[in-house]
Amino acid sequence: MHLARFPRVHLAHLPTPLEPMKRLSRELGVEIWIKRDDCTGMSTGGNKTRKLEFLMAEALEQGADMVVTQGATQTNHGRQTAACAARLGLGCHLLLEDRTGYQDGNYNHNGNVLLDHLHGATTQKFPGGHDMVAEMDKAAETMRAKGRNVYVIPGGGSNPTGALGYVNCAFELLAQANDRGLKIDRVVHATGSSGTQAGLVTGMCAMNAQVPVLGIGTRAPRQKQEQMVFDLATRTSDKLGCPGVVKRGDVMANTDYVGDGYGLPTPSGIEAIRMFAELEGILLDPCYSAKGAAGLIDLARKGDFKGERIVFLHTGGAAALGGYDFAFDNADRWVTL
Repeated sequence: MHLARFPRVHLAHLPTPLEPMKRLSRELGVEIWIKRDDCTGMSTGGNKTRKLEFLMAEALEQGADMVVTQGATQTNHGRQTAACAARLGLGCHLLLEDRTGYQDGNYNHNGNVLLDHLHGATTQKFPGGHDMVAEMDKAAETMRAKGRNVYVIPGGGSNPTGALGYVNCAFELLAQANDRGLKIDRVVHATGSSGTQAGLVTGMCAMNAQVPVLGIGTRAPRQKQEQMVFDLATRTSDKLGCPGVVKRGDVMANTDYVGDGYGLPTPSGIEAIRMFAELEGILLDPCYSAKGAAGLIDLARKGDFKGERIVFLHTGGAAALGGYDFAFDNADRWVTL
């Protein structure tokens, strides 16, 4: 698969590490490795940087001088888009949708929001339930009327162009595993806007890797989530010139760990954050990676991964922790000696 056919700007720190999580593995009784896509660089890293290498290249090819995208208030995608735009000298405008109703000051101004502004992005806030695609188009037209050449990036960077970043990640992960003689039985990760999982599944299927990819949902019901991923994987394989390589049965999601909704912390997610932090020194975020890790932990405890070697793909997001400080009770960590 010759991805060099497609425009790309090299922004990420690649390859990201593939490491064993020895203490977590002992705790759960399952061999677990971690693919550190929280280490991709660009404003603390995360999965979106891989997608943005291809999306930003397409923007530059089209002569854009500004990008517009959208996400939730504490969007990791928005923060990484703003950072990549800053690196490339592009303007960046972010549309932030309130999907939680939180009035907390840190949630609305700290974490990713603070970093958005530090990278020079402008932001607009919208109530939940808005048609954010239409709002992006409206913002783009307003900017064009002011003389800007605007490239619109879908939420999460999730279209066939962005998904190429995770086709490439599938190649990278298999190369690392092959070099080490490491047989992978399953990849587990958080899935939301669908681009990460669609790219991984397409890459794995195109190489006949026979490594199943399980997405732990963070937003939608299972049937809807799987259909979103399959539809995007189908369009991505068409873009690559291998139509039909992904079958419907190749797309698997478990959405039992969403909780009350997108961006709303869950008890199992908070437990996952503490376990990763205390056992491995690795930070997760409450909105996305923690829910993926919560699924990993619970399914391991239930015996679903018995005898398997699992790779957990860490999608990043720790920068959002500063916006979710209210979700943690650390009173017992303050002591008097």
